[in-house]
Amino acid sequence: MPVVFHPLPTDEVRALQAGGRDAYGHAPERAVSDGGGAPCRHCLRHVPEGAAMLILAHCPFPAPQPYAETGPIFLCADACPAWDPARGVPPVLKTAPDYLIKGYGDDDRIVYGTGRVAPADRIVRDCETLFADPRVAYIHIRSARNNCYQARAVRGQGAR
Repeated sequence: MPVVFHPLPTDEVRALQAGGRDAYGHAPERAVSDGGGAPCRHCLRHVPEGAAMLILAHCPFPAPQPYAETGPIFLCADACPAWDPARGVPPVLKTAPDYLIKGYGDDDRIVYGTGRVAPADRIVRDCETLFADPRVAYIHIRSARNNCYQARAVRGQGAR
């Protein structure tokens, strides 16, 4: 079963890059990347050293509810191309030793028992294992160190 990794939708990212408000209603903070690990959640690459970036609160869920985690993310401040899910595992999921993965149901709530720390070199295999559970509609990949949202995994060519 192929696992496909999706970035944040381009329309959401362009709105934030144009000064739109984050999950807490604030304008994104602007900073300059030191090149030391600011993963853009749109191109799914690290923001290059010296490039402008945005820091903002993001909630990757359609509506507030108890399981709708909100946390900090980075974006390129200037327009960047969206990661093409057909390209496989994005660069930002190859730079840390491991990632936190959690399965969610169609109701956007955690499927209990699916949360685990997956080594970077096993991320696809561990996502496939979670997708073997029919209750899992999608998987969020987060930083295992800071719990920051990285990307969403879906089965095959499923829509985000």
